[in-house]
Amino acid sequence: MRIPPDSEIVAPEFAPELEWLNVAFLRVDKLLGRNAILVEFWDFARVNSLRTLPYLKGWNARYSPLGLKVIGVHTPGYSFGREHDAVARAVERLEIPYPVVLDPAGGVWQRYGNKGWPARFLFDRRARLRHVHFGEGEYLETELMIQEMLREIEPDVELPEPLDPLRPEEAPGVALEPQTADIVLPRDRDRLEIIRDWTDGEDYIEAKDAGGAVEASFDAGAAYAVLSGADLEPGVYESDGRVVAETPGVRLHGFQFLPRAPATA
Repeated sequence: MRIPPDSEIVAPEFAPELEWLNVAFLRVDKLLGRNAILVEFWDFARVNSLRTLPYLKGWNARYSPLGLKVIGVHTPGYSFGREHDAVARAVERLEIPYPVVLDPAGGVWQRYGNKGWPARFLFDRRARLRHVHFGEGEYLETELMIQEMLREIEPDVELPEPLDPLRPEEAPGVALEPQTADIVLPRDRDRLEIIRDWTDGEDYIEAKDAGGAVEASFDAGAAYAVLSGADLEPGVYESDGRVVAETPGVRLHGFQFLPRAPATA
């Protein structure tokens, strides 16, 4: 969503007590005048955030030398995402090159009035809000706004053609069928077929025995299980809707679903 260029909504400053990855710290007031700012709220355990990452990396590589500052805000949707080391491992594993601020308590999320993952806020060189988007998509519109703001910094800047869509369903104007709603545990336990004993936790159900299994019915293009505990690296795992615990202590936090890709001619 495009915001008028005379908007009075400005980028909030980052609190000094926040922890950062890939940089010691950043201040918005130090970026004024010579930078456009892209703030992306994300979670390494949200498949929609992971699908958006290639665009963020692409824009960072293309435009950071020209004045774009990309900042990731990691606000966790699951309890394991509050752990510094888990996020640090994910940032390294995902090869994220730009600064990431850790928002385990959701304070940055609240200051922005954010609504979900991923979420994108673009600010111009005066730190005024110019573009907002929630969820996947609007990649072309985002890149065109980045270019517009960079031209405001340097009118003669040479800019490339926007990135091509990475997937068929990301082409502008493509209509997608709705998929099964995500499963959130333990709230949606009644949507699962559960084998053996799984006990409820803060935001998960935990297998008490090896061989415990859970199965979800769904209508979607793809399914992902959110897992932690035991010896698992916490995060999202591609799934057929069934999870089997090889050892006790496996925690299932829920399932996430993606729409089907459009049929090709």
